[in-house]
Amino acid sequence: MSRLVLRKSARARKRRSAPSFWDANVPDFAGAIQNFFGKRFSWNWAACVPLAIVLVMGLNLAAHAQDEPLTAEDVQTVLDNIWITVAAVLVIFMNAGFGMLETGFCRQKNAVNILAKNLIVFALATIAFWAFGFSFLAGASSGFIGLGGFFLSGGAETYGLEEGAGLTVAVFFLFQAAFAATAATIVSGAVAERIKFGAFLIFSLLLTGISYPISASWGWNGGGWLASMGFSDFAGSTIVHSVGGWAALMGAAFLGPRIGKYQDGQVNAIPGHNMSIAMLGCLILWIGWFGFNPGSELAASTAVPYIAVTTNLAAAAGGISATITAWVLSGKPDLSMIINGILAGLVAITAGCAGVSYLGAVVIGLIGGVLVVFAVGFFDSIKIDDPVGAISVHLVNGIWGTAAVGLFDMESGLFYGAGFGQLGVQIVGILAYGLFTVVMSGIFWMLLKATMGIRVEPEEEMKGLDIAEHGMEAYSGFLKDTSDMSGV
Repeated sequence: MSRLVLRKSARARKRRSAPSFWDANVPDFAGAIQNFFGKRFSWNWAACVPLAIVLVMGLNLAAHAQDEPLTAEDVQTVLDNIWITVAAVLVIFMNAGFGMLETGFCRQKNAVNILAKNLIVFALATIAFWAFGFSFLAGASSGFIGLGGFFLSGGAETYGLEEGAGLTVAVFFLFQAAFAATAATIVSGAVAERIKFGAFLIFSLLLTGISYPISASWGWNGGGWLASMGFSDFAGSTIVHSVGGWAALMGAAFLGPRIGKYQDGQVNAIPGHNMSIAMLGCLILWIGWFGFNPGSELAASTAVPYIAVTTNLAAAAGGISATITAWVLSGKPDLSMIINGILAGLVAITAGCAGVSYLGAVVIGLIGGVLVVFAVGFFDSIKIDDPVGAISVHLVNGIWGTAAVGLFDMESGLFYGAGFGQLGVQIVGILAYGLFTVVMSGIFWMLLKATMGIRVEPEEEMKGLDIAEHGMEAYSGFLKDTSDMSGV
């Protein structure tokens, strides 16, 4: 039983044993009111009785609370738990951003399917992570996997939590479950517009319940083998984003491109149907990242605002550099590249947000924005069809951001005189996460393809997954675009 529970029990025993202010004073108080105001005011004043009761009881409880004042440790514990709960909610709200971004970048005929995937994936991730994933990540580690405390049943020695202080297991679970869902949501964007709904659901369960938490334990569980080496990924550039990006890459490769995307050696642009909600989705993600990165401090400390500033600087720098790069290459400022540049900066700073300088954050974001523009072109050149650029944003910039820790960290970075040691460890971590996720997700995709199949039929893809998979439309009654490309 925690110290907080013990203090609560002690206060309850005192309340049961000691005579209260109410018992001693309220009867006379009520009689005085009746005598003073008379019967004609009795009904009006009767309405005030509940308020009076609450006020008197509040005074009584406050008097007893003064007998046992909260310590600084108590206050810090409460603040830590409240802040991480708020941060978890911000990360959960990022699912709305992912859903709107992906929907806007894709075609009207697939909007319901995309929205359904992005909504249900958080529900699936929560259950899978509750059942197995949290134990694999945060349980007593063998170096490769954590064990103990399945279904939050207790018994897990959770990294980062102190006995009776720090974060409660419930809060820590909620925060980590939101991260697990993010990894699965990244996959959704890269496989959009041609994957079977059921196949995506099963893959999401496998990723969030097994593959992601096992690999996350390497760097975020104190007993993990990468953590023991000194690998640093503060909020998950690789542990969350690159892992999601690798799984997305494998999914896009197994599925193949959308019909009409690559023809006669040319890349045919398939524009999204609603850039307004794509832009709004980007802004929601930007705001949600202030829970993602500062929340990873796992405490209400003075480091939180510093992390928020480095996060914001990198996002802004990424958006600017991507805008300029796309403008120079195509002659037009491309909104989709502005969006992905901002997200690239956010992903890139996620690993080092707590340890780099403000200038370092800007440089990391600037490079991330340039990388994402060229990465989109590169994946098109090898015919990896990624409708939203998820692989370019999350995989490429997850790798860059993790490596950047070894360069820009003010204590261990190469550019601050600390040598190549941290950079070498970061590269080991990048390779380990990449190899493990490629193998695991490859196995998952192969099994799904060999059993239930992972791609819809060509006629279903042409018709649109909203009708073929869900039997409904996102914009029922609105006039559809009937141009040739809309039917592709």
